[in-house]
Amino acid sequence: MSGIHTIDLLIIAAYLGGILYLGKRSSHTTGSEEGFFLAGRKLGKLYQFFLNFGNATDANGAVSTATLVYQQGASGVWLAFQTIFMNPYYWFMNVWFRRVRLVTVAELFEERLSSHNLSKIYALYQVAYVCLFIGWGNLVGYNVTASLLPKPESAWTVEEQRQVEQYREFRGLEKLAPGGSLSAEQKTKLVQLNDLYSRHELRSYISYLKPWMFYLGFTLVVGFYLWMGGMTGTARNEIFQGVLIVTFSILLIPFGFSALGGVGPLRERVPHEMLELLGAPGTEAVSWYSLVAITLVSIVQINGIQGNMGVSGSARNEYAARFGAVSGTYAKRLMIIMWAFVGLIGLGLYWGDQRLAEPDMLWGRLSRQLLAPGLFGLMLAGLLAAMMSNIATNSMASSALFVRNVYSYLAPGRTDKQGVKVGRLTIAVVLVVGMCVALTMNDVVSFIRVMLTVNAPWGAAILLMFFWRKLSRAAVWWCVGLSAVVFVVLPFTVQFSHTLSTDPALIAFTQPAKVRPVPMYFDRVVHQDPFDLSSPLVGGGRFNLEAWTLSKAGLNLAHMTGRDLQSVQFFFAAIFPFIVLAIASLLTRPPPQDKVDWFFGKMKTPVGATPELEAATMEETRRNPHRFDQTKLFPRSSWEWTKWDKTDTVGFIICLGVSGGIIAMFWFLLRLTAGG
Repeated sequence: MSGIHTIDLLIIAAYLGGILYLGKRSSHTTGSEEGFFLAGRKLGKLYQFFLNFGNATDANGAVSTATLVYQQGASGVWLAFQTIFMNPYYWFMNVWFRRVRLVTVAELFEERLSSHNLSKIYALYQVAYVCLFIGWGNLVGYNVTASLLPKPESAWTVEEQRQVEQYREFRGLEKLAPGGSLSAEQKTKLVQLNDLYSRHELRSYISYLKPWMFYLGFTLVVGFYLWMGGMTGTARNEIFQGVLIVTFSILLIPFGFSALGGVGPLRERVPHEMLELLGAPGTEAVSWYSLVAITLVSIVQINGIQGNMGVSGSARNEYAARFGAVSGTYAKRLMIIMWAFVGLIGLGLYWGDQRLAEPDMLWGRLSRQLLAPGLFGLMLAGLLAAMMSNIATNSMASSALFVRNVYSYLAPGRTDKQGVKVGRLTIAVVLVVGMCVALTMNDVVSFIRVMLTVNAPWGAAILLMFFWRKLSRAAVWWCVGLSAVVFVVLPFTVQFSHTLSTDPALIAFTQPAKVRPVPMYFDRVVHQDPFDLSSPLVGGGRFNLEAWTLSKAGLNLAHMTGRDLQSVQFFFAAIFPFIVLAIASLLTRPPPQDKVDWFFGKMKTPVGATPELEAATMEETRRNPHRFDQTKLFPRSSWEWTKWDKTDTVGFIICLGVSGGIIAMFWFLLRLTAGG
């Protein structure tokens, strides 16, 4: 099919057979809920490293990072690379999720706030979110894989040929537009084609691979090894898949530089400014405030992710949890640097007249051009491994949430065997629903922004649960409710109001000095009829309610770039939940004092080295929940921050050093490449 060599097919088959075997081999560990969902809390540092590495790394990130660097230069890496600033935070965060000694994140709301309803709402919310996440992962995974299997022009249908020809015409006119050489007829045609492109009615290539074929096969494979092996099978597969992820990340770099003829030709063909890590204000390159915005919202929302308890809670002890989180995610940061260089190699190979019409095809184009049979199959297997590892951990987390925090109320007398059975059924349902979502989804960019904001209210609430005694149950309800309206309901429903979506004030464009105008509030603004330019302009996609709100407070959006508008959205999403939680908590009744005392006593009690020591130390804390109060940083306050011990301090300093060292290494490699 599409020139795939038999050797490539055999490698892919061997990979799929290997992960299915590991899933089957792990089936003996899934007799209990704790065994199925948390691998019996027995995973040491090595398993935790690969579990965190696989959970953090996905093929979508690799391909999108390379694509952004190809489009924007080295500064395009920051959408992914900003996570380098989060690693010192992980040194502490994963200890909290291990020390709380629960199975799911939803159980926090029961134990800390005495709210079964919040627990259920969180569980259902996250299960729905995982279905959307899996749908998005399937869609981007399909786009990546399909680009590796293009159909030759001789096999196109008439409709497929029309879509591709219009796409090529659109890109050609778009390239000529800045020079002012377009005729009136060409300008009209460009506007029409731009409207069709915004509606996803143009295609840059045609693939042999059909969406339903990919989604069905992908779902069956992931579902089988999760069904059989649970979290243990997932962890074992992460080691196997982690090796493949490293392999596919490295593979294109030596062959790419060989095709270029070394670093010299890359230096000659790529403008110097595209080898800069940071760009100047007023351009689409990243700026310091963009970095602060995306890092801030990422730190807030990461606390609300449903997989935190499954990954950290499966660790044998606290050190394994924190070491695995930090080392596994640092390994991903190194992968991001490799992905960025793949994008730069693409810039060197496909520049000027050879520039790709569709940047998303970069990874597939490089793979087909540079890799011999066998290596191409290894690349495809690595991409599949990266996609599967990320979706697997999210599927496991959603299964645990449903069983522990929804099904448990429907069947309070369930046995462990019944819980595992329902967990397996939940995994099947979530994967199938995710497949169906993928078949209807086409807006990848909007969903990336959604992922960074929809969990912010939960993340803010969970962060305050860990540290602020005055946080109340009512405050969390207010925060979640208002945030849902502000971040999800209104932004995605404004487009369905004809009055609002055609309001001249809402379909306005910004006028930045150095880049082309972008819609101020909507994702896209197009003509209602793409073939009638006298038809009214209509806003579509997500409405940036955050930017609109701040504009009413006096913020001037007129000269902002698209990246600036995203930064406004991220700042608002990171701060708004804390404001609501703080005000509402001070005005409402706090949870029972004894529950709060027990919770913070437990959070200050280190996890025992053995099950026996753990049971003994927890019994002592149960008798005296205040026995560690001397470790509080502010003893007489309602804040439960504790003093750092030697492990906290040394680890944090090392993390700062490693983060700085990786950034410096990346900067040095770019300087070396630029010849500066």
